[in-house]
Amino acid sequence: MKQLTDNAQHIVIFTHMAPDGDAMGSALALKHYIKGQSAKEQNTKEIDVIVPNAFPAFFNWMPGAKDILIYEKNSDRCNTLIAKADLFICTDFNEPKRIGSMGEKMLCNQCPKILIDHHLQGAENKEENIWAEEHVDSTASSACEIVYRLLTSEGMNEITNEIATCIYTGLMTDTGNFSYNSTNAELYEIIASLIRAGVQKDEIYNAVFNQYSTDRVRLTGYALYRKMRIYPEYHLALITLSADELDRYHYQVGDTEGLVNMPLQISDVYYSVFMREERPKPGTPKPRIRISFRSQGDRPVNIWASEVFHGGGHANASGGELFGKLEQAVQLFEKSFPLYVKKS
Repeated sequence: MKQLTDNAQHIVIFTHMAPDGDAMGSALALKHYIKGQSAKEQNTKEIDVIVPNAFPAFFNWMPGAKDILIYEKNSDRCNTLIAKADLFICTDFNEPKRIGSMGEKMLCNQCPKILIDHHLQGAENKEENIWAEEHVDSTASSACEIVYRLLTSEGMNEITNEIATCIYTGLMTDTGNFSYNSTNAELYEIIASLIRAGVQKDEIYNAVFNQYSTDRVRLTGYALYRKMRIYPEYHLALITLSADELDRYHYQVGDTEGLVNMPLQISDVYYSVFMREERPKPGTPKPRIRISFRSQGDRPVNIWASEVFHGGGHANASGGELFGKLEQAVQLFEKSFPLYVKKS
């Protein structure tokens, strides 16, 4: 990667729609690292992080978050930067469609493209080798883990607090505060090095998980009390929230983050699925249903997410989507889960 970044002057770092902590952390850590390297070499580079849409407000505190460009809000400027870029770095996704309409614009620019990801490779562009470099490990806990390994392999002997904070945030959020995808001993060696670099892990936890609004807490209570269904024979829980229900509680981006994990606190629930309805946007006649899957132990959900809901991810933490009515998504869920969920 260093050779490509050394030779580039206009670098754009992309991450996926609905950016989470791992997307934010990996993209910002890369920006801080490249910016620091170029400063040492007295080589001024233009480095921009562009995300397709808004990220949750509880990530606003992250080092560099205020400079992130949101494509939906500033498409003209973003298109200019994409057109003149001489290097793209894509982190925490592996299919151009995951960055919306920016994906086509990225493909139109023939400059080198670096892929950094921890998800299973999608079908799109598998045969077309669009990547100059691929740093992919589906056994990694997060994209941030891969970024850390990549940067240290390239000679990052002294990690700055900015980089360490961004990487730790991604590790923490993409493992549910180290409750899944986190059994590799190397991960905790990385955490130790981040703490030695000055990471304040308790402050990061508080900034991400203890800054809820009253509306978010009430929405969570409503979802668990009124909208959670249990399928006891399959140790399975489903939560659904319509766009109208979200509006009732003044939904903000990120307000349902982590909701899918809560049913797993029930002693005999091993699978949890959450569906959130998004209203149709101009030019898209159908609403989008965002679907999150979680499971415990040797009970994979990524194949279910991939084969039924056009998604994928890790064995115990995956996502998918469906364009249509929420009721249709529930019907497909109920039709398919006996094929993918272990019966008691």
